[in-house]
Amino acid sequence: MSTFLGIDYPTWWFLVVGGLFSGYAILDGFDLGAGAWHLFFRKEQSRRIALNAVGPVWDGNEVWLVIGGGALFAGFPVVYATMFSAMYIPFMLFLAFLIFRAVSIEFRSKEPMKWWRQMWDVSYSVASIMLAFLLGVVLGNVLQGAAIGPDLEFQSSWLDFINPYAIMVGITTVALFMMHGAIYLLLKTEGRLFAKLTILLKRGIIFFILTFVITSFYTLIYIPHLSDDFKSHPELFFIPVLAFLSIANLPRLASKRKYRQAFLFSSLTVSLLLILVAIELYPVLILSTVDPANNITIYNAASSDKSLGIMLTIAAIGGPLVAIYTIFVYKTFAGKVKLDDTSY
Repeated sequence: MSTFLGIDYPTWWFLVVGGLFSGYAILDGFDLGAGAWHLFFRKEQSRRIALNAVGPVWDGNEVWLVIGGGALFAGFPVVYATMFSAMYIPFMLFLAFLIFRAVSIEFRSKEPMKWWRQMWDVSYSVASIMLAFLLGVVLGNVLQGAAIGPDLEFQSSWLDFINPYAIMVGITTVALFMMHGAIYLLLKTEGRLFAKLTILLKRGIIFFILTFVITSFYTLIYIPHLSDDFKSHPELFFIPVLAFLSIANLPRLASKRKYRQAFLFSSLTVSLLLILVAIELYPVLILSTVDPANNITIYNAASSDKSLGIMLTIAAIGGPLVAIYTIFVYKTFAGKVKLDDTSY
């Protein structure tokens, strides 16, 4: 098996896919969180400001999802085929809510009627919440495992994906993104909306910490295989410790109104939690609840070494370009939101 810097190509591609999805969770996570808060804003101007806070960046943030999905398909086609056939309904719902969110943002301000804007406000907020929830549901099922048979195909009903653990992870994901989104909006707003968001952020932090603690205890008690790597490699315990410290630091920063630092730590929290997921899974990508021999791993699901090597070269060139573009966009639209004739 080919290697680069002593690491085999499937592992490199595992890191690439994980990095891309982490970037998506951090960037589109605050978009979805901002949308989840949208109906809490009563005034028309507040809703317009909140929309324009994400308006210049939301579609660029979704690029990370597209690239991540493409990387998953290119690097691990077996995983892509199994996941999309097994979770066809959840993924189609996810696609539908993606469309409704985009349409809501673009259509809301096209007409002045109150009922028109209210309809798209509800659509935008519900779509944002459901997108975050469905991402959590998919993640919860990946962590828990699925009924994968010897032919590496899903052997159960899609309804099995609506289970207690997946729902808990889904709610925790919504809470995490709402906290992340509230911090981002605080960086982009001022005046009365800013004052209201300071209160909403405190509620969002409490909501996230409660759901995170409950989900963590459930995981340790009922899904013990996720902690096996940490038991066999105690040196990895520094990662969950860092995650807990990062979460614990958020209320302190929020109370001191250091929202720029809080945003960095909420982004770090998202990243560390996904690193925990990666460690808990590696080298398994989808755990089989039927027979461990049917596990889909980075090795039996990967493309050929030659393909992975070529794509790693492309990723090494394209990845930094996407990152540079993202940084450029955020620098261009930095600062507080100011409404004008071109605003949503």
